[in-house]
Amino acid sequence: MMEDEDRPRPQPDRLQKLRLDGLGVAELDAYIAELRAEIARAEAEIGRKRGHRSAADAVFGRRPAGEG
Repeated sequence: MMEDEDRPRPQPDRLQKLRLDGLGVAELDAYIAELRAEIARAEAEIGRKRGHRSAADAVFGRRPAGEG
């Protein structure tokens, strides 16, 4: 039983996989644009979080490697 608890849990799929074979070129282009917008949104959030981390490091000092 303990072995099951030690295994990493599988990550759920965050995006619904579409059947692409029924989409036309224009629909595929629109789908790609939506995905790129979502990627940009995620990258912006990463940048925001890194900025907060940098600000915290500047105020409180950088933690040594391996500490959190």
